[in-house]
Amino acid sequence: MPHILIVEDETIIRSALRRLLERNQYQVSEAGSVQEAQERYSIPGFDLIISDLRLPGAPGTELIKLAQGTPVLIMTSYASLRSAVDSMKMGAVDYIAKPFDHDEMLQAVSRILKERQDAKSAPNDRPSAGRGGDKAAAANADGDIGIIGSCPPMLELYSKIRKVSPTDSTVLIQGESGTGKELVARALHNLSRRAKAPLISVNCAAIPETLIESELFGHEKGAFTGATAGRAGLVEAADGGTLFLDEIGELPLEAQARLLRVLQEGEIRRVGSVQSQKVDVRLIAATHRDLKTLAKTGQFREDLYYRLHVISLKLPALRERGSDVLEIARSFLARQCAQMGRDSLRFAADAEQAIRHYNWPGNVRELENAIERAVILCESPDISADLLGIDIELDDLDDDDFNDAIAPSPTNNTAHEPTEDLSLEDYFQHFVLEHQDHMTETELARKLGISRKCLWERRQRLGIPRRKSGAAAGP
Repeated sequence: MPHILIVEDETIIRSALRRLLERNQYQVSEAGSVQEAQERYSIPGFDLIISDLRLPGAPGTELIKLAQGTPVLIMTSYASLRSAVDSMKMGAVDYIAKPFDHDEMLQAVSRILKERQDAKSAPNDRPSAGRGGDKAAAANADGDIGIIGSCPPMLELYSKIRKVSPTDSTVLIQGESGTGKELVARALHNLSRRAKAPLISVNCAAIPETLIESELFGHEKGAFTGATAGRAGLVEAADGGTLFLDEIGELPLEAQARLLRVLQEGEIRRVGSVQSQKVDVRLIAATHRDLKTLAKTGQFREDLYYRLHVISLKLPALRERGSDVLEIARSFLARQCAQMGRDSLRFAADAEQAIRHYNWPGNVRELENAIERAVILCESPDISADLLGIDIELDDLDDDDFNDAIAPSPTNNTAHEPTEDLSLEDYFQHFVLEHQDHMTETELARKLGISRKCLWERRQRLGIPRRKSGAAAGP
């Protein structure tokens, strides 16, 4: 059982994180400061250290030196995101923003421990560099991309990744939420000449609009209220490496103009500065939105769109990947069983049928969440369709009925299935408005395959208020 040390001065956060990790079969010790950790424990003896960046006394980065090779995961707020990147340069294995999503934390812990174990057992193997999840990680046919799947659209995608990776061309990754766009960005980086330099990932939808320019491009002292010192931005942090901008369609127009300058001139200007400086950054962007349509309506700069659209990679939705869905599901099942210390479980016949026939609006993320829930609740060697918690009427469908069951048609659409006439945002809004009267926020998020935090953020962005009354109007 991996032994993890939590160093966090806020008792509520420390206790909640401890309970989360212990529920997932980790042995946990805790301390409120670096000094307390030194006094109570032999720090190099842990498998992983999770520490807040700002602590009473010495900062959390001090543990990097004391750990003597033990990986250190830094927790920070978005306001301190730049400091978190600095901590990675000092040797932290990763950072995670607070308030963190439970799934995100568990995925980060699992990935870091796996990489540590792999490094011990095969020290000469090529390491998997940088940040990112292992949401669909495994080997494909050639083993160098790190994504599961062998359907024709994915094989074509792998081919394009190998062709594009060695270049410095800007890449736009398009696909629905939960399809694994960050995995593609990581593959492009890891197969490029920049692989040893940083890959800085930024979710444009997760940073407040008032902070986005400062976070990306940095600021000078006195540039705005509260700017008591100058600070480099995330574009500077990616100098020599790759900058991955997820959900770039959410980037404000002012920040788009600054980003265009980076692409055109290879230089940035911090907020409040009159001096420009050169940067060598490869940009990879991702979105689930139609940027061309946004550009026509003035919501996205047309000149930036054409700068981004040098190379476009399209990620297929999970429902378009045929038998890949079962391969991915089995990989998730094996990983969850190992992580939770469960004996090997398997899918019952009705569960496999449900996995293949369900439309998966939340894509790979929804599939992973469904399997994690099933492993936790399963009390027998077989996981049934009911445990997956997905809404589908199987009606004894066999393989010959599969295509008919999922093919969209004007007369055979249910309220749970997006149609070709609905964008992902339209489908999200339609689903939430239809089901929020009888489902809690947690149930809505699970059905959509997203976190509660992501559900809240999308409500804000789309202007969908929560219902204040009704039987299910709880948190």
